[in-house]
Amino acid sequence: MSATAVHSLWTTAAVEPLNTIETPHIEYTQLSPVLIVVGAAIVSVLLEAFVPRKGRYVAQVFLSVLALAAAFAAVVALAAGGYGTTKAQIAAMGAIAVDGPALFLQGTILLASIVAIFTFAERRLDPADHGHKVDSFAAEAAAVPGSEQEKAAVKAGFTTTEVFPLALFAIAGMLVFPAANDLLTLFVALEVFSLPLYLLCAVARRKRLMSQEAAVKYFLLGAFSSAFLLFGIALLYGYAGSVSYATIARVVDGAVVSVDPALAGTMGNDVLLLIGFAMILTGLLFKVGAVPFHMWTPDVYQGAPTPVTGFMAAATKVAAFGALLRLLYVVLPGLTWDWRPVMWGVAIVTMLGGAIVAITQTDIKRLLAYSSIAHAGFLLAGVIAATPDGISSVLFYLGAYSFVTIGAFAVVTLVRDAGGEATHLSKWAGLGRRSPLVAAVFAVFLLAFAGIPLTSGFSGKFAVFKAAADGGAGALVVVGVLSSAIAAFFYIRVIVLMFFSEPKADGPTVAVPSALTTLTITAGVVVTLVLGLAPQYFLDLANQASVFVR
Repeated sequence: MSATAVHSLWTTAAVEPLNTIETPHIEYTQLSPVLIVVGAAIVSVLLEAFVPRKGRYVAQVFLSVLALAAAFAAVVALAAGGYGTTKAQIAAMGAIAVDGPALFLQGTILLASIVAIFTFAERRLDPADHGHKVDSFAAEAAAVPGSEQEKAAVKAGFTTTEVFPLALFAIAGMLVFPAANDLLTLFVALEVFSLPLYLLCAVARRKRLMSQEAAVKYFLLGAFSSAFLLFGIALLYGYAGSVSYATIARVVDGAVVSVDPALAGTMGNDVLLLIGFAMILTGLLFKVGAVPFHMWTPDVYQGAPTPVTGFMAAATKVAAFGALLRLLYVVLPGLTWDWRPVMWGVAIVTMLGGAIVAITQTDIKRLLAYSSIAHAGFLLAGVIAATPDGISSVLFYLGAYSFVTIGAFAVVTLVRDAGGEATHLSKWAGLGRRSPLVAAVFAVFLLAFAGIPLTSGFSGKFAVFKAAADGGAGALVVVGVLSSAIAAFFYIRVIVLMFFSEPKADGPTVAVPSALTTLTITAGVVVTLVLGLAPQYFLDLANQASVFVR
């Protein structure tokens, strides 16, 4: 081909108009809660780089609490502006939903995270080491446990203040996760909150090898669940030709008539839909800790630093159940008859499995881990209702459960012996005589977990069981009540152990916490009693926030 001919091709191509790429339209106001937390997380990383070591702790705690409080204020402002009801919309070019469930869950995550950050910042429980105050986290996370490098870091008074930016990044991911309106945003949010949690699990000051083992187990099993989720997303894309929730829902309902030529061979193939949906469901059920995807929970809860365990147990569950609700109610309402039998089975084995195995536990953190598995089953009963009441009952239960959980783990940090936290149940014998107030507070949390009337646990269980019964899942409610009765046995057993056993002479002591942990435990008790004695206002709030934008 001559040079002239080639030149004419170039000029012809240049004359033809190109398809212009549209400028993204981002609603910054509606996304402000997430943007505030992400911005604070970035500033927090810069603090680690530029603030002298002595000043980092105060700067990080102040920034974290300020950012989370500001983000919560932004959520309240959006809800007051009608974005939870009449002005609910899809923002960020279809990636994020700003509606009632998203704002309610984001508010719950932010409030739970504020009290969890207080437990991260606690520095009075352990005696001072070489004249320096210490917290729950390793002096130098990169040092080999027991090495000279670690001993030097402890002697110098180093602290791992990196836990605060890690927590902020995790919270940012959790805020996006229940609000994600397409499958790619869902996956990115999952990774953004999971990766910091893997690291946070590995940085315990005491029992570092157990902590690192917990982090490795969580990382490996989390990678499996992420792979399932990603494979499921690929299959659903092949089925619907889109990762948008709304488009997938329309294809499921048979409302899409125009077919992408590149995907004509696979679009509408029900095999892709069912397998892809099952894989995504597997990834989400792993995050909520449902049986049989629960194997990581007891080991990780036991090995992680206790403040991280409380934060994970509360906030991760809220985010994961929010994402699960949106997937089932927005994307797959047309498949209700397909997913309900599967979820029935998962809910039953989760409720019974968590309650029965908890009876055999001798470690308080493992006991609370199996308790959280049983609670995931109770929450699934509300999800299965497939009604607006089902959504509102799950939202209320998540709000109530998160504060009880963080409060209970905060109490666990107070009971200590020479090796740190005394988590073996035998060490808790006679605690009610040695420290009546701490034992009484822990008893309140245990009664709430058991669902005893006048606690938030009873209000939450009553709401989800009523929604399940009204939604035609009466048999599930019977199993739930039986599981609650089994679970009540081991909660009451701990209370009897604390108040009706003789304290051992060499038993643990109860550390006197600073105002930070005291505030966390007080918040847990207040929320537990208020939602138990006067739940109606909060039930109404959850009811108003139970409509998904489509």
